[in-house]
Amino acid sequence: MYDVPEKKKSEFALIQLMPNMMTIGAICAGLSAIRAAVYGNYTLAVMLILLAAVLDGLDGRLARALHSESKMGAELDSLADFLNFGVATPMVIYLWALQDVRGVGWISVLVFSVCCVVRLARFNVGSKSEEEPKGRSGYFEGIPSPAGAFLAMLPMFVSFAFDGAMVLPELLICLHMVVVGLLMISHIQTWSPKAMKISREHVKYLLVGFAFMAAALLTYAWTVLVVLCVGYVAMVIWGLVSKPKD
Repeated sequence: MYDVPEKKKSEFALIQLMPNMMTIGAICAGLSAIRAAVYGNYTLAVMLILLAAVLDGLDGRLARALHSESKMGAELDSLADFLNFGVATPMVIYLWALQDVRGVGWISVLVFSVCCVVRLARFNVGSKSEEEPKGRSGYFEGIPSPAGAFLAMLPMFVSFAFDGAMVLPELLICLHMVVVGLLMISHIQTWSPKAMKISREHVKYLLVGFAFMAAALLTYAWTVLVVLCVGYVAMVIWGLVSKPKD
């Protein structure tokens, strides 16, 4: 007796393709962010990158909920992450503030992009490995690429919060990008929200807090984004301080 080979699916339900469609939408948002920055619409460019980050956070969860995970979807998601956070983000920052320091500015863009792609490659290898992941459970090794992109855009958030005034000098923005890039490929243990669990008694408080945060984000978007970035940095520092000694 011979085993009958499994037949490949020739048809898919449209809803099963939604995660990949969201990933494609994120790619389109990232590319459109570069276009908006070329035309000088930096506010729209940042919003498009934020939209890409939201879609990036939802596509994988939707795929798992629909049981429609695939190797192609995983690779597509990784390529979208590099485009949106490793290419579009530093390019928008470069077009916004670093064109006057072309040499140093472009070097910082290249460093950030290379760090991002190395970070994603390391993450992909680790996710496919059968060995136990190193470090504490519920933690990433290094800053994730979406968080790195958000931190890299912190000078833009600060500037927009002050009505578009250039608050930080260009060379400091370059240094900031390089530092964030190096943090992405570092071995610092950073907290992962995927491991967070909420008890039933506290769900109502979480929902109220989320509503408050959403309202504040819609009303004072740039100020809230600055606060979120600073809070994330504080959380990373707290993780380093509270890291148990081996």
